[in-house]
Parts: sequence; structure tokens; C-alpha cells
Amino acid sequence: MANSPGRLLPLVAALFCGAVLAQAATPSDHTVTSAAPSAGTSPHPKSGGLPITAKRGEPSSSKHPAPTPTAHPPATKPPASSTRASRAQPDDWNLAGHGKVLYLTFDDGPQHEWTPKVLQVLRKHNARATFFVLGIQVAQYPELVTAERAAGHTVGNHTYDHKTLTGLPDAKIRQEIAGGITSKCLRPPTGATNAKVAAAAAAYHQREVLWDVDTKDWEKPGAAHIEHAILKGARPGAIILMHDGGGNRAQTVAALDRALTKLTKLGFTYRALPC
Repeated sequence: MANSPGRLLPLVAALFCGAVLAQAATPSDHTVTSAAPSAGTSPHPKSGGLPITAKRGEPSSSKHPAPTPTAHPPATKPPASSTRASRAQPDDWNLAGHGKVLYLTFDDGPQHEWTPKVLQVLRKHNARATFFVLGIQVAQYPELVTAERAAGHTVGNHTYDHKTLTGLPDAKIRQEIAGGITSKCLRPPTGATNAKVAAAAAAYHQREVLWDVDTKDWEKPGAAHIEHAILKGARPGAIILMHDGGGNRAQTVAALDRALTKLTKLGFTYRALPC
């Protein structure tokens, strides 16, 4: 039976309303769905990757790693521990405040024959010492520097090749210091220093260290003379100068063994300088 117009109108209206409702339920192609941060927050820290209150060398609370610093060249940048070391120096360098302690020091090494013999004597007497090494010698015998440190001794800078610094232009002074081993201590060759040398040492964060007792073992005056110089100069906190390089050091080795035997009986102990 044919439908009358009056019966079709409700059906058409119902179909039209259903289509409209279905279209409203479908998301538009231009709807924003990204989860952007709210105002006042940022997904990345500011330039530098670290909070502005973080100290260089300390771990950052940021999840993003800090960029590698490039502002200072390695030759002039202090080590990361330099601040802590400078705070410790006043106590460490109160050498006379540690009781009957001597500070044995050896210059001009490392040397393949005599440095091991000096190390053997020091080990025999449970003594710690400081070796002021030359860069040119370290290049030849790096394993001996490793052995010195492994035995509990400290290592200081004696420049690259033992030039007297006070007679050099500023650039050459810096070159000699930079060519030596990295250390917190510098012993200028022959003990010659002035304001320019001191300033250059400070630029490399190295403390100048001379001595209280010169045994003159470099003159090879005989083992008895060297031994006498060590014994005569022994007092709490004294720095004693000897050599493990620069020539035949048989006299130094013999004198060291005899002197330490006597000094140990007198209650002396032997520490390395805080280099």
C-alpha cells in the first residue's frame, strides 16, 4: 500500500535528526589533542643544563647532562679538587706540627738504576718520601713514577729539563712548568726563584717547595758526609734534599740507609709532602 505524505514526514524527520546526532559525535580533524605543559613550566632547563646554583663538579639534579665546559684551556684550568685542596693546605703544610716527622725529598729522577734502589731503602724503613721529577725523565721511565705513587710516595714537578727558571723569559718559564708532571708542588731547579717564577707556579696551582737541609749529595762528598748532613739537620718538620737522578747515587743510597736506621731509633718517622 502506498504511503501517504502525512505518514512519511515523521519518518524523514527522524532520519534527519539521527544523521545530525552522529555527525556531532565524530571528532573534528582540527581538534587539539597534544599534552602541552601548563603555563610556567618548561620541559628543558635553561641554557647550560644545570641549575644556576649548582657548583661546577657537583652532580646536577637535572635529568639532562651538562655540556662539556670549554671556557678555560686545560693548561690554566685548576683541577676539580683544587678548592678542597686549598682549604686543606694550612694544616697539611704545618710540617713542624706533626711531631718528630722528617720529609725526605729526591730530585732529578726518575732514573732506571738509582730510583729503584732508593725505593728499596725507603720500603725497608717504612718511610714515605716525595720525588721531584723531571718531565724529560718521566717520558723515559713512566713506570717508575707509577711505582713511586703505588708505594705511598708523592710526586712533585721539577720542570721539564732542569733549566734555571730565573734566567728565562716569561713564556719559557711557563713552558718549563707546563712540561713537567702535573702536581700540587713545584721545586724550581737549583732553588732559584723570584716573583715571576712564583706567579707562574701559582698560575698552574703549584706551591713552590724548597728545603731546610741540603745534603750536597750531588757533589758526591762521600756517604759519611751525606749521612752526617741528614742527622745534623734532622728536626721536626725538616725537608731534606737528596737526589735519585743526575748521576751515580750510590753514596746517597748508602747514606740514606744508615741515617734512617739511626733516626728511627730516635723516634723519627717519615712522611710524604702533600703534593
